[in-house]
Amino acid sequence: MKFNLNEFLCAVSNTLDIIEIELFGMPTNHSKRIAYISIKIAKQLYLSDEQVFDLASLAILHDNGASLKMLHDQLIGTTKEKINLMEARKEHCIIGDENLVAFPFFTNPKHVILYHHEKYDGSGFFGLKQDEIPLMSQIIALADTLDLSFDLRNAYERKEDIQAFVLSHKGTFFAPELCDIFISISKDRAFWNDLSDDAIDDGIDRMIPDLHVDFSFDEIRTITRTFSRIIDAKSTFTQEHSQGLSDKIATMAKYYRLDAELTQKLIITADLHDLGKLAVSNQILDKPGKLTSAEFELIKNHPRVAKECLEHVNGFQEIATWIGNHHEKLDGSGYPNGLKAPDIDFYSRLITCLDIYQALREERPYRRTMNHDSAIAVMNEMVAANLLDGQIVMDIDDVLRGT
Repeated sequence: MKFNLNEFLCAVSNTLDIIEIELFGMPTNHSKRIAYISIKIAKQLYLSDEQVFDLASLAILHDNGASLKMLHDQLIGTTKEKINLMEARKEHCIIGDENLVAFPFFTNPKHVILYHHEKYDGSGFFGLKQDEIPLMSQIIALADTLDLSFDLRNAYERKEDIQAFVLSHKGTFFAPELCDIFISISKDRAFWNDLSDDAIDDGIDRMIPDLHVDFSFDEIRTITRTFSRIIDAKSTFTQEHSQGLSDKIATMAKYYRLDAELTQKLIITADLHDLGKLAVSNQILDKPGKLTSAEFELIKNHPRVAKECLEHVNGFQEIATWIGNHHEKLDGSGYPNGLKAPDIDFYSRLITCLDIYQALREERPYRRTMNHDSAIAVMNEMVAANLLDGQIVMDIDDVLRGT
């Protein structure tokens, strides 16, 4: 399948930014701005299209380890305290680098995320200096430092202060050549305009190389597995939910004798099915009592958020549909679209049933975990109420009994 990694990463970065909105209390588009600045610098260095493409991908994902670490730690404090605390921890560099080991980059970049907080003078986490630091790491570090220090969304009026900051750290924080390039590109008002929330998507689309590559869904799964871990880390009650669902879908796909590509697409669906929950506050997700009607409306919107995020990614149309349908019910009482049985395909029904089974087997803030028989009993009640597909529930009972 022709797959554009950056197209996918830009799509999911919208939901990753929601983590920063909740944890830091501010909307950012931070990762996209880092990607944009990195591309601008890379083009001045005459990097190849493949190198620029990989750099943009790494810039978008530069804080993937921070997202995971922050969600696990549930950091508290003021916005500035949270940022300073996270940026002072090198664990997120290690986690983020490990997460991307299997990513299908064009140029096989090494340890870019691991060293993206190194300083040119050797005063970073790992003590690397000058050319010991990968060039892509140096570029991302410059862009990241500036956005965290100045919030570049609407910074044109402060450009002289930002340029002065860069020059004051020339040869210490940043490589002299990169400082000179930044001063050059930042003279153009269009550069600053592109960093605004309204313009950043168009700015990246306009500049990023249009490279597509044939990826199998098995290779794409190496990417979605990382996002699965981030999604599951959102709540203490869903630490292994998507992984558990992926495993059970693989088991049922084997039972139904589905081909390898369809099986991988269903597993990818499981990895990303709760992507939209990144847009829901933990105060709602982890609430031990009954949700208010307003809170439930926010929960009900998460399949739509994920579907709209992914449906324009080439090759993800079926996956987006299944994700959008995974809370629909046969009688039309589901969400977000109230679909009825004739409009709900077999694979959407299968994912719905397995998602419910997986959830019932896990602890939740409002109940303890259930064993297999108890979970199937609940699901059979839902079959009797014309909510779930009875044959699929019978199959799950037969195949997963004893697991």
